[in-house]
Amino acid sequence: MYTFQLKKIAMAALMTALVGSTITKLHAHGFVGDRFFPATIQTDDPFAVDELALPTIQLFNNPGDGGGPKVREIDISSSFTKEIFPKFALGITETYVNQRPSGGPSVTGFDNLSLSPKYEVWQNNPHEFIFAVGGDIDLGGTGSKAIANSYSTYTPTLYYGKGFGDLPDSLKYLKPFALTGTLGYQIQGEASTDGVANPNSLEWGFALEYSLPYLENHVEDVGLPKFIKNMIPLVEFSMSSPENHGGGPTTGTINPGLLYETKNFQVGAEAVIPVNSATGPNVGAVVQVQIYIDDIWPKIFGGPIFGHREEDK
Repeated sequence: MYTFQLKKIAMAALMTALVGSTITKLHAHGFVGDRFFPATIQTDDPFAVDELALPTIQLFNNPGDGGGPKVREIDISSSFTKEIFPKFALGITETYVNQRPSGGPSVTGFDNLSLSPKYEVWQNNPHEFIFAVGGDIDLGGTGSKAIANSYSTYTPTLYYGKGFGDLPDSLKYLKPFALTGTLGYQIQGEASTDGVANPNSLEWGFALEYSLPYLENHVEDVGLPKFIKNMIPLVEFSMSSPENHGGGPTTGTINPGLLYETKNFQVGAEAVIPVNSATGPNVGAVVQVQIYIDDIWPKIFGGPIFGHREEDK
C-alpha cells in the first residue's frame, strides 16, 4: 500500500499571482471552429489556454538497469496552465514519484519542476486546424536528489491539431476523427553524468481521436445513450528517439483509452503499452482528471491576463 502526500510547491504561488485580474471575455477551451479538441494525457495539446490537470496518476514497470530487476513506478502529478498574453500561456507541472525495485526498498520524492511556455501561431476554423510552438524546461535541482536529475533539460516543441470535419459528406462517418501531435528535440543541460553520456533525443507523439460528441452534434444523431455520446475514444503514441552518444533504441508507449467529457471536467483512462523491452516489461495504466477552470470560474479564468484575443473582442 502506497501513501503519498503532495506538498505545496511553487505552483500555488504561481496560481495566486496569475489569477489576480478579472477576465470578462472568454475564449472557449480547446475549440477550432466546430471542433473540440480534448486535453490528451500523454501528448500535450496545441492550445495556449487555462488548464488544470489534477491529478494524473500513472502506474508502470520500468526495466532494471544492466539486466537488474524491474522497477515499479507510480507517478502522481498536477499541472496548471495560465494564458498570460493573447495566445501565449505558461504551464507548470510537478510530479511525485514512488519507485520500488523488485525485491528492494522504495525510493520516493518529487521530480524536477517543469515549465511549459506555448504560443498559438495559426488557426484555421473551416479546416479545424491549429499550429503552436513552445516547449518544456525541466529545471534541474528542483526535485529530490534520489529521483530527479541535477541538470536541466530543454525541449523546444511544435504542436498541431487537425480535425477532419472538412471531409466530403460521402465520408461523413470519418468526420469525427481528429489528430493532434507534438514534435520536440530534448537538449540535455549536461553532456554526461558520472562518466555516462546524456544523449539528446527526438521527442515525438500523436493522438488519434474519434469524437462521439462531434458525431452526434455535427454529423448525425445516431441515438447513442447520453453517457456514451460524451465519450471520445482515442489512442496515443508517445515516443523518444535518442540522437547521439549511443543513446540506444527508440522507446515509448502506445496508449489506447477513453475520455469522458462533461461541462466542468474531463476524466480519462488509458492503458500504457510499452513498444519494446527497452521501454518496460509490462502494461501499465494512467488516469487523469482535467478540470475546466474556465467554465467553473469564468470571471477569473478563460482568457489572457494582459490584452484580449481578437476573436473575443
